[in-house]
Amino acid sequence: MPMPETTDRKPVLIILHQERSSAGRVGQILLQKGFPLDIRRPALGDDLPSTLEHHSGTIVFGGPMSANDEEEFVRREIDWLSVPLKEDKPYLGICLGAQMLARNLGGTVAPHHEGMTEIGWYPLVATKAGKALMDWPAMVYHFHREGFDLPAGAELLATGSTYPNQAFRYGDNAWGIQFHGELTRAMMHRWVVHGAHRFEMPGAQIGKAHLDGRMQHDGPLRTWMESFLELIFLRDERQQTLPEKA
Repeated sequence: MPMPETTDRKPVLIILHQERSSAGRVGQILLQKGFPLDIRRPALGDDLPSTLEHHSGTIVFGGPMSANDEEEFVRREIDWLSVPLKEDKPYLGICLGAQMLARNLGGTVAPHHEGMTEIGWYPLVATKAGKALMDWPAMVYHFHREGFDLPAGAELLATGSTYPNQAFRYGDNAWGIQFHGELTRAMMHRWVVHGAHRFEMPGAQIGKAHLDGRMQHDGPLRTWMESFLELIFLRDERQQTLPEKA
């Protein structure tokens, strides 16, 4: 693996929800791009900053809890998302993080009306707005049993057949995705082992399908994840390096 760039970039605030949770390859990509990681776990008592003045932005990852739970840290995290929104700082919510963003913006989070889940690999279709931003992978990895309504004022970027709201953008700098692009191979193996009891739920795929699907679909997903992180955290730098039109 190439050595990380040496830069003076501010850290990205990484919010995780379990003791053994990891930023996975999202963290690896950010480090490679020169962003230090400030990892915090509010579920375990870590504080969240009152401002993101000293951060490049933030990413809120997934977890087994629901955005509808009444635990103090869940409510605190949802309310805290007003900080990146008010300061117009780059924000990415992954799965639970996207659902928390939807809740903060007045949207609802709920199970599928027929009890269907997305646990495994499922097709993704970019909208016209999504295609205008970048190329998207045809298959993505999921591990959830709740989805979200598109908040008022948000722009849908990608959709799916079971849960129609798969990726959205709010304003210039807030993004949410329902699927997971952060899993390393070791993380997926761990999820398959510890999440095996969920594979009998409606719509879920068996563990072998998760691992077989990774062999087929993970390459494009990883490429997309890197490009998506560049879009969120390096967009201004990329625009500054574009050649001027004659």
